Amino acid sequence: MTRDFRFGVVGESIRSGAELAETARRAEDLGYDVLTLRDHFVAEPFGEQLAPMVALAYAASATSTLRLGTMVLSNDYRHPVMLAKEAATLAHLSGGRFELGLGAGWLREEYEAAGMAFDQAGVRVGRLEESLRILWSLLGGEKTTFAGEHYRIDGLTAFPVPAARPPFVVGAGSRRMLGIAGRHADTVGILPRALPEGAISDEISERLPDTIARKVGWVREAAGGRDVELSMIVAPTFGPDPRRAAAKVAVTRGWGTSSADLVLGMPSQFVGPPEHIAEQMLARRDRFGFTYYQVSDSVMEEFAPVIPLLAG
Repeated sequence: MTRDFRFGVVGESIRSGAELAETARRAEDLGYDVLTLRDHFVAEPFGEQLAPMVALAYAASATSTLRLGTMVLSNDYRHPVMLAKEAATLAHLSGGRFELGLGAGWLREEYEAAGMAFDQAGVRVGRLEESLRILWSLLGGEKTTFAGEHYRIDGLTAFPVPAARPPFVVGAGSRRMLGIAGRHADTVGILPRALPEGAISDEISERLPDTIARKVGWVREAAGGRDVELSMIVAPTFGPDPRRAAAKVAVTRGWGTSSADLVLGMPSQFVGPPEHIAEQMLARRDRFGFTYYQVSDSVMEEFAPVIPLLAG
């Protein structure tokens, strides 16, 4: 069965409660399904951010149908028991509109600024998988006992007990992370791979169709027949001429004008007028299975005409 499309706004430029409420209400009015917030306490790379869980509780009170999510929390910043408590509370206060996005953490600069150890990727990823297992149990209303390499839980339950477990979203770019996401997440955000030095790869190869298809395959293999939603954060470039828009993207990203054809085929790039972008999304749903796209709040007005073209 083909999934319907969902569209989200990533609140990257929100710096105050007034801006948060305004953006949330506007996203709801424009037909977006979800507002998500990032999880950083240094200004780079997206600017200063509000604390996501508290801010999303505020956004819930300003809206009625808009879903609310984290994109994504760094697992290392919160013990899974404390996170389960916050997630259960936010799910309750929002009337079940909360979606829990979680990742292994990747920004070395942030860890070091906070005096936190930036462990090797294998350690951080191992902690994330244990956290997901704990959260799955606690937020599913189970009495939880767990003994792992990184966490130990002895007979805890979560309160308030969610009427239904909040959907889990995991952002992933490497094979191991994509496998974990496929096993434990309801939604998998396909990303370029994180680099050992604490950055996200800007290699053009990470964004090409064959690479994305391979990553989707790893998710599907790990999911073992579970119906997993596939998601991507995208940066649309609008203009009447798709090729000219693609050339602009190629130059801006430092890939050179000769890469315009590659940009046209990238699953994360959408260029041209809204009608053309809608056609691209339909084609990529058929090829890769992507049905949940998120855009920055800086382009949510410009992107909004795409939504009714794909509604239902």
